[in-house]
This record gives sequence, C-alpha cells and structure tokens, in this order.
Amino acid sequence: MEKEQFLQVYRHSMAHILAKAVIEIFGKENVQYAIGPQIADGFYYDFVLPRTITNDDFKTIEDKMHEILKRKEDWTRKEVSREEALEIFKDQKFKTELIEDLPEDEKITIYYTGDDYVDLCTGPHVDNSAELLNVAFEIKSSSGSYWRGDENREQLQRIYVYAFPSKQELKEHKKLIREAMERDHKKLGKQLDLFMFDPSAPGMPFWLPRGWKLFNALMAFWRKIHDAHDYMEISGPVISGKEIWETSGHWGHYVQNMFIIPAGNEGDRVFACKPMNCPNAILVYKRDVRSYKDLPFRISQTDVIHRREKSGELNGLFRVQMFRQDDAHILLKEDQIGDEIADIMSIAEKIYGTFGLTYKAELSTRPDDFMGDIETWNRAEADLKAILDKVYGEGNYEINEGDGAFYGPKIDLKMTDALGREWQMGTIQLDFQLPLNFDCKYTDEDGVQKMPVMLHRAIFGSVERFIGILTENFKGAFPFWLNPYQVAVVPIRQEHNDYAKKVVSALTDAGIRVEADYTDKNMREKIKNYKNYKDPYILVVGDKEASENTVSINLRGSNKQVQNVPLDKFIEVCKKQNEEYTLDLVTEF
Repeated sequence: MEKEQFLQVYRHSMAHILAKAVIEIFGKENVQYAIGPQIADGFYYDFVLPRTITNDDFKTIEDKMHEILKRKEDWTRKEVSREEALEIFKDQKFKTELIEDLPEDEKITIYYTGDDYVDLCTGPHVDNSAELLNVAFEIKSSSGSYWRGDENREQLQRIYVYAFPSKQELKEHKKLIREAMERDHKKLGKQLDLFMFDPSAPGMPFWLPRGWKLFNALMAFWRKIHDAHDYMEISGPVISGKEIWETSGHWGHYVQNMFIIPAGNEGDRVFACKPMNCPNAILVYKRDVRSYKDLPFRISQTDVIHRREKSGELNGLFRVQMFRQDDAHILLKEDQIGDEIADIMSIAEKIYGTFGLTYKAELSTRPDDFMGDIETWNRAEADLKAILDKVYGEGNYEINEGDGAFYGPKIDLKMTDALGREWQMGTIQLDFQLPLNFDCKYTDEDGVQKMPVMLHRAIFGSVERFIGILTENFKGAFPFWLNPYQVAVVPIRQEHNDYAKKVVSALTDAGIRVEADYTDKNMREKIKNYKNYKDPYILVVGDKEASENTVSINLRGSNKQVQNVPLDKFIEVCKKQNEEYTLDLVTEF
C-alpha cells in the first residue's frame, strides 16, 4: 500500500474510532454525528452534542479511543438497500439527509466497527482495529462548523485530530505547527504594527504607518522591474456601472462575488465595486486608434479591488475582501503570445528569485461555466500548452482540468515558502473573449483591422496575501531593503541628540528609512523597543561616536555590537543592500 493510500485508509478509519468514542462518552441518544473525512495532517468529525467540547475533554476522548482500539474489533462492510440504510440511521438526521440525496441507483455501503457502531461510508477501511494500535494521534482542537458549510444550516462541533503512522512523525509535525504559529502573520502583524482589522470593515485591512512603508518598498521594487519591461501603470475607478460588467461577462459569471451598489432612486444606475481591473485596461486601450506598432500594449494597475467572501473563510491577509492585485493586461497579436509569456515568466523568476522562493507552473483548462466558443478555447489551451512544453518539457507540469477562468485558460504559478507550504500566487491568463466583447481593434501591417488577444497576468497575485506570506517566510525579520524602517538611532543621553539628528539626516538623504528616539528614556529601553520591531540595524551614538563621526551598531538577531564604524562606510553598506535587494543582512563592516 502506497503511503498516501495508507494515510487515507488509516486516518479515515481513525475518524470512525473518534465518533465511536464520542458516542460512548455522551450516549448514543445524545449524539448526532455528521461526517468525518481525513485531511492533510489527520482527520476531523462533526457532531451535535449535549454540551460544548472544551480542552478538558480532549484527554477523556483520547483515552476512550485508545480503549476502543485495544478491543481489536472487526470492521464489517455491508451493502444495503436505500430502505435498509434509512432504517439503520432513522435517528441520525445528517446521515438520513445524505442517504436521501443519493441517486436512486447508488450503491450504499455501511461499515460496522464491532457490533455497536455503524457509519455510512464508501470506505475503504481497516479489517480490524488492531491495525490502528500503532497510529500516533492527538486531538488538535475543537471549533464550530456548519452542516455542509452553509451558515444557514445547523451549527455543529468539529473535533480535529492529528494522526500519523508513528510517534516520531507526529512529534515532527507538532514542531512544524509550533514553528508556523511563531511565524503567524496575524500575530507578527500586530507585534510589528503592520496592519489591523476592524469589525466595521470585515476582511478589509487597515495598513498602519510601518506596514505601509513595507508595502510601498515592495511596490517600488515591483515598479522598477516593470518599468524595465515597458509596462505603463495606470489608476482607474474603483466603482463602475453595471453595464461594463455585463459587457465583460463578470455580471453573468462572477456577480455572486461582487459588492453591488443598488440604484438609490428611480432611474438611477446600478454600480458595483470592481472585483478585477480588466475593463479599466481595455477602456484605456480603446481611447485611441491602435496599430500593430503599439503592440504589445502593456497596462499595469494596482488599484484596490473588492471581492465578496464568506465570513468564515476570512483569514488575516491570506483571505480578504479588499486588496490590491499587481494586475497587468497586455493586448497583443496572436503571434506575439509565446514571446510575451516568456517575458512574463522571466519577471516571475526575477521577483520570486529575489525572495529565495521556488515556484512551478500549472495549466488550468476550460471550466464548466465558460464564456465563448469551444474552438477558441481549444486554440487558447493549445497555445499555452505549447509554451509550457517548450519551457518545461512535455509532461513536466501539471494540468488542472476545468480550473481556468470563465474567459480563458491560464498558467498558474505556485510558490513554496519556508515551511514547505504551496501557495497559488501568479497567474497568466490567455483571453480571446474580452477583446471581442469590447470590440477591441488594431490596424495590422496590411492595413486590415484585426482583433488583439489579451493576456491577464499577476505575479504577486494579491499583494496583501504576498506580504502575509513574506511575513511568515521571514518570521517578521524582512530583508533590509524591504523592512519598514531599516535603521533605528538611539542617542545614549539627550546631549547626544544633535549628533543623532545629523546621523538621521545623512541616512535619510541616502534614501534609507530611519527612525530615532530622542526622548530621555533609558538607552536599553529604547534598544529593546526597536528590537521588538525587528529593525535590522540599531545605531547607538554617544560622545565617542559624535567626536569621530562614527556609529556603533546592534545587529538584528545577534547580541553582537560592532563598534566605531565610520558613518560614511555604514551608509554605503546600506545603499548597496538597497540596490542589490540582498536577503542576508550585512554583519561585517
């Protein structure tokens, strides 16, 4: 049995053990059990229980699970008729609903664990509980959930359990989880004063002064690269009339994810907050007559966009309702597609490589809810496949059937972070539909008017999410060039403030982000404060430094202090790190 199948069978079987344990503890008449699937690091099961589960219950449940396993009970699979299944689960409303929703000709299977616990399940499972005795498991947490994920349905209690083939693997996983918790961008965002949320605007981050400096440093890096690749950056309305979204196809295919502003009075137009920037780019293209000499026509845009999300899915910067996307829309001739996508991939390589992040590409094909004709789709998919075959070699990338955008197939760029997690970030989408919908034209070399093709592309994806990932990836200790403040200056006593201000002025003139504390607080208190903010360099200045035009440097992540570094030399080291976008902090002066 392969490891993936092994984990699936064992974890799913352990979910049945959990359900049996909960029923034995609370009594069958007091428990409604819903579903219990395996997940990436274990499994969970959803219940309706007579009271709320707390952390104090975890050991009791775990002990009962161990007790059940030691009984070494047989697992029996049975095929039953619809009527038999309904009779068996007549007191379990969730199981009953699942049975009633099955097609009439569906084969129904149930599994008994011993003689007193039965579950509706397709399996497969173990033959005897003895096979599970060596599985290492531990209850992770309990939380609320909704039946079938619908917030209008019954509220359930979900018990999450870690499960691994060995105690060592469980131990290693828990260590990884602790590491992830220490890196949690929501925790670090608060500690570093980067961003905040308020219930008045759910899922819409407020960027605080320090966070906004980081945001702008990231975008300055992004703009420098895109200027070198001949992108023209624009800004456009956040709100547009309904008719533009009808033309683009979003009203018919994406309206459930849009914030709608209804007509206020009779005759007023309906507006919507934009979920994407595509129409803005097209309107800029159409403002003038275009020829083949204008193509590729590259428009970039990082305005705020809004997308509706379920409240339960919001998660810090990772899943928000207001964000900025590093969008670009490129109108071009069909014979330019290959070279243009190769150029986009080079931009992705530069950006991801700067952060030391690896990525891979996947092709996503036509979804069920597509716009346009199938032949156009086939041509677009063939174009993207040929490009990926050329870049990666045939068969050396994944194909996600049915996962394309409604207007075209796409190449998704998936990035791996310091914890080994994979993130969907960049995307390159080939679109023959929107230029057609908006009647885009250009005059070709032969004088004939033709329709351009459109590429939608992003490298960061959501800038907010990318910053969340970077925060966790670097544990809040950002590279020098990206950190909100790069240098902090601490005068030892107030009589050293004049020299400290001279240092601050020289650093500022050199384009280095610097902060200073001129108050009469204790020097150690000032240093501790800046260390909590993870400033890369904390400069301490006193009599000696003032007389010799030097600085003494406290290095981030180290108790080491470098004494009496000439101020000019320090500034040159800082400027070089800004110019070269280095990841490692220079510690030798």
